[in-house]
Amino acid sequence: MPPARVSRARRGTRAEPPPVEWGEYAAAVHRWELITGRPAPYPTQPGRHGRPVLAPAFVEWLMGLPPGWATADHLDLPRTAQLRALGNGVMPQQAAHALRLLLADLTHLNHPPAGVPLPVPARPRGTARPSTGTSRPADAARARRAGTGARP
Repeated sequence: MPPARVSRARRGTRAEPPPVEWGEYAAAVHRWELITGRPAPYPTQPGRHGRPVLAPAFVEWLMGLPPGWATADHLDLPRTAQLRALGNGVMPQQAAHALRLLLADLTHLNHPPAGVPLPVPARPRGTARPSTGTSRPADAARARRAGTGARP
């Protein structure tokens, strides 16, 4: 039986790293641990040349995503692809807040408070004004003198 495959992000990991000293961020990290219900993962992992690089699991945790959302072993994504996917993603809390704001705006537009006038929609840029038969006042005056209609 072939050996189990190890994800690219997990390769090169050695012994368990020492505990992280969060410094001035310790209170915020602890608060987020309580909110997410799981401990903060180690923020870095050894890179190709032995130097620490950002760990995708830490970014995933910071965003409030469930473990393995972008870092699951079965996805077999390299570290850079995991970070790209996380960087292009939206935090669930941020998306929920945006949707609440949009729904509140829609509710206000459909049911404005009494006495509040409805807004007049702005004319999109590049659209013509309703036609009066002439394009300019000078054309209209010239057309009246000549007794003909204005040119379009």
